[in-house]
Amino acid sequence: MPPQRRGRASRPPSGRLVAVLLALALGFSGILTRLVLLQVKDASALQTRARDQRVRHIPLPASRGTMFDRGGQELAMSLPAKAVFADPHLVRDPRGEARTIASVLHLSPADVYRRLTRGGRFVYLARGVDVTVAKSLQDRTLPGIGFQDESRRFYPAGALAPQVLGVVDVDGTGLAGLELEYQTRLAGTPGREVIEEDPSGIVIPQGANVDQPSVPGDDLILTLDREIQYRAQVALAGAVRANHAKGGTVIVMDPHTGDILAMATYPWFDPNNFAKANLDNVTNRAVTDVYEPGSVNKVITASAAIEEGVLRLNQRFKVSDSIDLYGSVFHDSHAHQPEQMTLGDIIAYSSNVGVIGVAQRLGQSRFSSYLHRFGLAKTTGSGFPGESAGLLPPVSRWSGASMATIPIGQGVAVTTLQMAAVYGTIANGGVWVQPRFVRATVGPGGQVMDAPASDSHRVVSTRTAQIVTRMLAYAVDVGTGTQAQLPGYWVAGKTGTARKVLPNGSGYSNKYVASFIGFAPASAPELVVAAVLDEPVTEFGGIAAAPLFQEVMRFALARERIPPAQKLPLPPHAIPAG
Repeated sequence: MPPQRRGRASRPPSGRLVAVLLALALGFSGILTRLVLLQVKDASALQTRARDQRVRHIPLPASRGTMFDRGGQELAMSLPAKAVFADPHLVRDPRGEARTIASVLHLSPADVYRRLTRGGRFVYLARGVDVTVAKSLQDRTLPGIGFQDESRRFYPAGALAPQVLGVVDVDGTGLAGLELEYQTRLAGTPGREVIEEDPSGIVIPQGANVDQPSVPGDDLILTLDREIQYRAQVALAGAVRANHAKGGTVIVMDPHTGDILAMATYPWFDPNNFAKANLDNVTNRAVTDVYEPGSVNKVITASAAIEEGVLRLNQRFKVSDSIDLYGSVFHDSHAHQPEQMTLGDIIAYSSNVGVIGVAQRLGQSRFSSYLHRFGLAKTTGSGFPGESAGLLPPVSRWSGASMATIPIGQGVAVTTLQMAAVYGTIANGGVWVQPRFVRATVGPGGQVMDAPASDSHRVVSTRTAQIVTRMLAYAVDVGTGTQAQLPGYWVAGKTGTARKVLPNGSGYSNKYVASFIGFAPASAPELVVAAVLDEPVTEFGGIAAAPLFQEVMRFALARERIPPAQKLPLPPHAIPAG
């Protein structure tokens, strides 16, 4: 048989080809559509996500301004430091790295481990690390661990004027004192660095790396004198210990400019170790806390009486050792027979009964107006955060006994700074001057801008201030303030002894605040010193506080090279010593 022919190969049906073509067309159409969506509609969002994955913003803190004393010595400054951070996504051995980091930085390994494993792309491990310590850790090249330049606040003199200077937090933000008040000027303007990294954290060389530099903060030149501040603190600590007191305050002020040369509050703290500080000791009690001033307030009563001419300076009054007003009996500090006393005698020997009699001649309205003129019942405007205005009820709320209590410094509460300004008014010839802490600012370019002169207003005439000064010098010469005397100098000042109000305000405790406030030289005043002791065992201001005043004033006069001045004459018809 002849061989059979092979038949032709069968062709696929045309329908199958069409299906394949349609499938391919639909697939390419879907891809094309997706590309269009990615390239057009979602392009911006995807670019942002991609940029966020590779771009990192690193803040560049500004260098915080330095605070200098008036002689140019640093009181608060910023030192170079490092912030240690981690990108937990890049950390390979969390436990091992946590142990290493903790050992170098003296941290808790468990805490470091928690930070390294909590997720995210950025977490701080430590702030304000010494650059040498940070370098030793950086040399270990731990994966995922980074270092950022920053600064840490340092106080070269340690616990010197800490309540005045204040402190900052870990981010360099002021928390208290002048660090808080001048936060904006000291802080400067932070910058930032923008870098691009690959998924392993390596910087992309051709990436968009942009630097926006920071602007340093202004420097402050303060009114404080470092040497006077130091000696004031030494004297204050010694006085607190010697008198077994709870604490105390000292202020040294220039009465003509309002410059605060020293302000000390005991107990204090070390701002370089703020984490361990007792927060009660951070408060600047010389400005924020109030107390009843006692007899140092009598200078206002005397000034008002002289200015208003309600008595003759040589006029003598019969002064007993007690007086009964509106059911309340007021006593002098010591029992005595009725005496004939001038206003100068009343102030020198601090007679409560005599001062009450003088105040009654003034009347409520006039007396109240002088309390306000001398700066009571309002802040001094010194520019210190949290400054208290004190407590003084309006005349409409005065009781019948108020004209007895307030003239002798009870029923009114003041800050130590307010009373220093009161005595500064007398020392400055009757002109009240606003206290201040800053003399000038220095900009980043080195330009010096002097602070404006302190606000001032006349309270009493120059004549009145001179007469009151003679009375205050008499008080130190033969009266209650003899322990404030300075060899070679004549001092004008007044003692104060006041019982403390009970915490609930229901009455008085058996504890006292003792004070002495004065100025020198009496005939040419240059410095005011306020010395206050809280709850001394010996409650009298002339015994507890006057020696503290004397020690601080003696050094301050020597430091300022202020020469002695002539002795003032006695007040008119004052009773001479002996």
